Amino acid sequence: MIQELDRVILTTNIPEHNLEQGDLGTVVLVHRDRQGYEVEFMTLDGETVAVISLSNEQVRSIGRKEIAHVRVLS
Repeated sequence: MIQELDRVILTTNIPEHNLEQGDLGTVVLVHRDRQGYEVEFMTLDGETVAVISLSNEQVRSIGRKEIAHVRVLS
């Protein structure tokens, strides 16, 4: 179960926010009905890229033995 402050992985591209599948975000709010989350996406130096509302289908928990990958925002 995903909870507030958990790190999650984006499962779909969201081009209007320059986010791509696989981007790492932090849950800042779990919706009351647990049907979605407010997730903050940040650069590695701490700049917020977006805080957006996402459904359960758009994020997933981090799996065991996964490794982060870095990309430059365009």
